[in-house]
Amino acid sequence: MNEPTTPHDWHRPAVRDAAAVEVHHPTPLAPIPHAAPLVPVQPGTIPAVTSIVLPDGRVVTGYTLEPAKPEQVATKPAVSRAAVNIALGGMGFATVCGGLVLLTTFIAALAALIHQLIILAAVIFGGWVAVQVFSASGRGGGTTVNIRKAVIKRNKFYG
Repeated sequence: MNEPTTPHDWHRPAVRDAAAVEVHHPTPLAPIPHAAPLVPVQPGTIPAVTSIVLPDGRVVTGYTLEPAKPEQVATKPAVSRAAVNIALGGMGFATVCGGLVLLTTFIAALAALIHQLIILAAVIFGGWVAVQVFSASGRGGGTTVNIRKAVIKRNKFYG
């Protein structure tokens, strides 16, 4: 790179020593006409590393991949909790409504009883007052009025 260049070959790369350059070409694998046999493994155990022998004698070693297991979904109950809560709330509401109907009926019956007692007291008290007013048996302190045959002439009372 430090060689002097002429104006017409500035775009050409500098020539290096041919022995210093090594070119690596990958060797293609021959197609496998059938499945390669697996190395015998003890039954019931899966090794951490698996080796496969190819038909041409080469051994390919790698890790085995376990299939992804889906996470277990929590089993749901046959009836959801929200439905149970709604049902229990409805039963409680129906129970309370029944109690409120009974309470309302009790209050109405109590009001009717009080109304009847007031009417009974008025009838008894009114009867007692009437007996007192209209009773003929006087007790000496009352005023007695004797009505005689009176004659009224020309707007004058002659008694």
